[in-house]
Amino acid sequence: MELLRKWLGHPEDIYNLLRFKMGGYRAVMPRMDTDSLGCGLRTCYRYLNQTSRSFAAVIQALDGELRHAVCIFYLVLRALDTVEDDMSIPLDVKVSMLQEFHSYLYQPDWKYTESKEKHRQVLEDFPTISMEFRNLSKAYQDVISDICHKMGVGMAEFLEKKVDSQHEWDKYCHYVAGLVGIGLSHLFSASELEDPIVGQDTDLANSMGLFLQKTNIIRDYLEDQLEGREFWPREVWSRYVKKLSDLAKPENIDVAVQCLNELITNALHHVPDVLTYLSRLKNQSVFNFCAIPQVMAIATLAACYNNQQVFRGVVKIRKGQAVTLMMDATNMQAVKAIMYQYVEEIYQKIPSTDPSSNKTQQVIASIRARSLPGSPMASRHHYSPIYLSCAMLLAALSWQYLSTLSKASEEYVQARDN
Repeated sequence: MELLRKWLGHPEDIYNLLRFKMGGYRAVMPRMDTDSLGCGLRTCYRYLNQTSRSFAAVIQALDGELRHAVCIFYLVLRALDTVEDDMSIPLDVKVSMLQEFHSYLYQPDWKYTESKEKHRQVLEDFPTISMEFRNLSKAYQDVISDICHKMGVGMAEFLEKKVDSQHEWDKYCHYVAGLVGIGLSHLFSASELEDPIVGQDTDLANSMGLFLQKTNIIRDYLEDQLEGREFWPREVWSRYVKKLSDLAKPENIDVAVQCLNELITNALHHVPDVLTYLSRLKNQSVFNFCAIPQVMAIATLAACYNNQQVFRGVVKIRKGQAVTLMMDATNMQAVKAIMYQYVEEIYQKIPSTDPSSNKTQQVIASIRARSLPGSPMASRHHYSPIYLSCAMLLAALSWQYLSTLSKASEEYVQARDN
């Protein structure tokens, strides 16, 4: 009955889940024909689907040869990330592997068969991935090798180093996500599907990655604590508690939420750059690829803002909500309207006593100035009484069936990789 109540409160979720499952997803994520691919590429796409639920579909929807380049880029970075995560590798060996990983791309026989990590197949069969890397054009190879090198060096730097200052938080997020945004932007321009400026403006590309990474770090506070990981910057949380883990204590919930709101305010500063970056994109498949994660992130931050649940469990946007965002975020006007909607949600929740309230209001004002929606999008979430009545009736009749559909669609709408 709880599921039914949720759907009755959001009847548009029902409509969009049905529309998504009955073919709507093909508009943003058309199926790729792998039958014409060689054995190596087919294997790479199989690994892509096995290691990523949130990126596999949007990567395979990219146009032309860019699709293969981004697939290989993802798998190379997944292999690098698997080395970083593997606690069974001695520290000195791991540091060397991370720093030299880019060189393995040109060693046909290099592989690592001793990993205990979940996605170890990308290391065990790295020769297949590196072979397909070397089959890419030199322009793509140069981008992937360069980003892999910089990311490996950055990962090695933070292996034994905690994130202290907000500057170091930006630096860590740059290494693990900003560089991905920069590399992707270089690939977009190299493919000639996008103008050279997209790849040249590395500050905007970096902000794209930082916004997503900070959102994940903020949302995943409790999960990271349980796993023994700490990514919130000490400079911020130490103003509220003595230890980062203290934020999860019930007696500290008020200051915990204030700390949370300060970090969300920090993340929101990247939104103007995100809007500028997206406004430069011309190719529809590239726009969808870039816009969908960004609107998911702003919706996630709106759900997390001033929310005690971040310190008690998992905060997720509804599946129907995610599907709606995926199907709507296909043009710049719609993305601006979405950003405007969620920053307004945050604005309405700002406590007058919150230490960051003035800063939050200021950054929201700057986002408003860049994302005022036009009249065609003003009714994006307005539905006629007849539609609402029909949707609610449909909910009452088919909520159990739709529960099954929502589980089936999860692979398309999960906002972060497992």
